[in-house]
Amino acid sequence: MQLGTRWRFGSTPPLQLPEVVVDAIKNVENTETDLNARYWTLTWLEGRPVVELDPAESTGPFIEIRVDSATGNALIKEVDPDAQWEEE
Repeated sequence: MQLGTRWRFGSTPPLQLPEVVVDAIKNVENTETDLNARYWTLTWLEGRPVVELDPAESTGPFIEIRVDSATGNALIKEVDPDAQWEEE
């Protein structure tokens, strides 16, 4: 079992994350403008990291990063909290 964690936007991500995910996090952090008290949340799904950035507003979309199982690339997606993740 792998435990998740939370960390403040702009802080160092957990060391166990693959480099492609860390690069995706840096990409998001370089493009987001609303930094007010935002946090990343790491969970593990079937041994793969799922990283979410809290929404800028208390309601609204959040950013999710997953690793594509076919390519090994990080996928960055804005997600409506009422919708489900769809593989592309």
